[in-house]
Amino acid sequence: MKSPMKAALLSAFVFPGVGHLFLKKYIQATILIGTSLSALYYLTSKSIELAMQVVEKIQNGDIAADVNAITESLTQQAAGNEAQLLDLASYTIMICWIIGIFDSYRAAYLRDKTT
Repeated sequence: MKSPMKAALLSAFVFPGVGHLFLKKYIQATILIGTSLSALYYLTSKSIELAMQVVEKIQNGDIAADVNAITESLTQQAAGNEAQLLDLASYTIMICWIIGIFDSYRAAYLRDKTT
C-alpha cells in the first residue's frame, strides 16, 4: 500500500493526526490530536455530567424510570448555550477528522512526488 493511502487510512480509522505521525509531521499531528482530544474530553465530561443529573433525578423520584421520561429530561437539560458548545465540540472533532484525512494524504503524496 502506498504511503498517501496508508496515512489517510490511519487518520480516518484510528484518530485524527495519526496519519501525520506516520509521516513524521509532528507539529500538525500535535495540533490535530490536541484539538480533537480537547473536544472529545469536553463532550465526554458533559455527557457524564448530564447522565449523573438524570440518575440523581431518578433516584429522588423526580423522573420515572421510563425511556421516554429520561429522553425528555435529557433534551430539556441540553438546551441553550450548553447545547451550542456541545455542537461546537462535535463539529470540531468532525472537522479535525476531515482535515486529518485529506491533509495527511496530500502531505504523503507531495513527499512521494518529490522523492
